[in-house]
Amino acid sequence: MARAMFEYTKTILKKVSFNSDLFCKELEKALTRLLPYEVKELTIWLKIFTSNKPELYICMNLIK
Repeated sequence: MARAMFEYTKTILKKVSFNSDLFCKELEKALTRLLPYEVKELTIWLKIFTSNKPELYICMNLIK
C-alpha cells in the first residue's frame, strides 16, 4: 500500500509540473503523507526530475 502511495505521488507531481505553485502544493501534501524513507527516495527522484526544470527547483526548499 505504501509503495502505491509513493508511485501515485510521483505521478501527480509529473502531471502538475507545468505550474510551480501546484507542484509546490502537491509536494507539500506528499511530504506529510509519505513515510520517512519514502521522502528520502522522493528527494532523490526530485533532484533528477527538476534538473532540467529550474522553475520547479524552488520547491525543493520544502524538503528539510
